[in-house]
Amino acid sequence: MIDECLVVEFRVKDDDCPLADATRTAGVTVDARPPQLRADGYALLRFTAPDSEEFVTTLDADDRIRYLHVSSVDGRRNGRCLSKHLCVVHDLVSAGFMVESLRYRDGSATLTGAVVGQEVLRGVLDTAGETVGVTLERTYPLGADEESTVVQQWDLTPRQEEALRTAVGMDYFAVPRGATAAEVAAEVGISKSAFLERLHRGESALFGQVFA
Repeated sequence: MIDECLVVEFRVKDDDCPLADATRTAGVTVDARPPQLRADGYALLRFTAPDSEEFVTTLDADDRIRYLHVSSVDGRRNGRCLSKHLCVVHDLVSAGFMVESLRYRDGSATLTGAVVGQEVLRGVLDTAGETVGVTLERTYPLGADEESTVVQQWDLTPRQEEALRTAVGMDYFAVPRGATAAEVAAEVGISKSAFLERLHRGESALFGQVFA
């Protein structure tokens, strides 16, 4: 058994995946599950996206896509389809990269996952280095970054911290506001109502401790 497990994050600029191309056209952020390569050579894509008709229409018009099915749940579009175009993520997976999260925005992709052992890491990095547009964002031992200092100190959940941190970064609390709740929610990749709930719960936790 290999004890060393590393978390690795890559960014793929101008990814040519159909999902990435559709986010560039529609201007939305899409979260996807790791694609599954089938025996017939097609990849199964599963994703959740904002309620954007332009995104769905663009994806449906892509001749690399087959059997697109989309349903609406709580203001979001959940979809699945088959793609005959294999993206860089498949090369990284073949080299030993285990994808945990995959996000597309403005035609680019951010991939976070795990690599077990230095030998596998070297193979994954070599594969990334041979692919134009792929950069290594960061790497750290599994468990080292699972819970931030903010989460520990203020008793927030990681999702509440993400909502608050994104809102601050987009000047949501500025006067006048630099972004709407809907825009921050889209950046986080959740519905407006879900963002506001996380925001209010996070504020309640913070204020309850500050003014206790």
